[in-house]
Amino acid sequence: MKRGRVYLVGAGCGGPDLITVRGLGLLRSCDVVVYDDLIDPELLEAVPASAEKIYMGKRLGAHSASQAEICALLIAKAREGKTVARLKGGDPYVFGRGGEELLALRQAGVPCEEVPGISSAIAIPAEAGIPVTYRQLSRGVHIVTAHTADTTDGLPPDLDTLARLKEGTLVFLMGLGRLPRLAERLLAAGKPPDTPAAVVSGGNAPHLAAVRGTLADIAEKARAVQPPAVVVVGPTAAMELTSSIARPLAGVTVGLTGTAAVTDKLRPALEALGAGVFLAERSRVERLPVSMELEALCGGEPHWLVFTSANGVRLFFDALTEQGVDLRHLHACRFAAIGAATAGALKARGILADLCPKDFTTAALAQALLDTAPAGEPVWLLRSAHGSPALAEALAEKFTVRDVPLYRLAADPWTAAQAERRLAAADYLVFSSASGVELYFAAHREVPDRAVCVCIGAATAAALRRRYAKPFLTAADTSTGGIVDAILAHAGKSGKPQGV
Repeated sequence: MKRGRVYLVGAGCGGPDLITVRGLGLLRSCDVVVYDDLIDPELLEAVPASAEKIYMGKRLGAHSASQAEICALLIAKAREGKTVARLKGGDPYVFGRGGEELLALRQAGVPCEEVPGISSAIAIPAEAGIPVTYRQLSRGVHIVTAHTADTTDGLPPDLDTLARLKEGTLVFLMGLGRLPRLAERLLAAGKPPDTPAAVVSGGNAPHLAAVRGTLADIAEKARAVQPPAVVVVGPTAAMELTSSIARPLAGVTVGLTGTAAVTDKLRPALEALGAGVFLAERSRVERLPVSMELEALCGGEPHWLVFTSANGVRLFFDALTEQGVDLRHLHACRFAAIGAATAGALKARGILADLCPKDFTTAALAQALLDTAPAGEPVWLLRSAHGSPALAEALAEKFTVRDVPLYRLAADPWTAAQAERRLAAADYLVFSSASGVELYFAAHREVPDRAVCVCIGAATAAALRRRYAKPFLTAADTSTGGIVDAILAHAGKSGKPQGV
């Protein structure tokens, strides 16, 4: 039997792109992933489909398992011969109990290794423009827990000593609930009342905030901040080294729904404009068993192959490859795509779409085919099982239509559970398909009061209208760029936070 091993992988703080290259590589090759809270759900998509995913979140007052149970699980999975990725937020060794887990693994004789991540103690202040060190201003940094079990007030016993340091930055983790007492203790030990202080909640926290003040008033100013948050005390806490690039959506929070094909384009576009982005619902593409009678398709007779998504393009060509079909047998086929993204997926396969309407809608695609293709030609719709029957019905007036469902969409329950922490703070909620609307409401039932919904096009808007009575936005251009433009235009008019 293969000897198992465990890697303690730091996921960093924030989006999925903040994990290390080595950490991502281990996720892509593991047999089991054991993961915590505050992990971006997109990271789990790197895990092989065959891998076991086990949630073992540990948050203050809400532990899904004890530390002993977590260690026992890691040991058991390794003894099964599995390669285990223990995915932890931030860095495993910075108040993440990674040291306890590694020691337990070593004592059990399990091969193990720690893979560092970006610690919240550094990353979260930096996100707010606070450097924890700065030449001539802060020549050192102390990272301190404010949640100590063996003291009367929960604060570390050497806090008075730390307070008397004349230089440097104090960073307190897990200290928001004890902030008034923390400030009181530091002041009593001689820290000047005008010492800059800040409270920052960032990364994948549900309620983002950055509050600055002094040691004398920070507890009052930060009363509304919700955990988790980092407390920074020292001269650099007054600094705000934020980006000088124009960020018109700074302070705006956007929840995304849909498949990776859409959200992976929207996330970087919105984040580049300053928005905080999270997944409100992730649709998984589940491939369906398909018998496409390829001998009929490849027999040299003209066929129209119609694609309504990049996922359909990918799965169709994957099926051809698996069945050993030489693409030259498709020489008599013509290809239609519903929009630029789908046409781009075809182009990546070496095929230029013969038909791609200017309007990225099923109605426009149907009309373009009706206007272009000879009557009676076979038309194959290669698409999702959730596709609207209207397209097939419209084309059946003139063509022999075969509707081939290549895949269906299913909601990822863990993504939905994680989203519950952040939905209440969402300013916008984006829907990129009619099926995404249905999956969202199956998971969450309602839209948060403060959120403005944004739909990618008319079909998605119609699905949302059946579920949601309030006004919402529909992108003028049925594309991810159209969604970004709609949010930008509305944010400017509604007075939501703009720029820095």
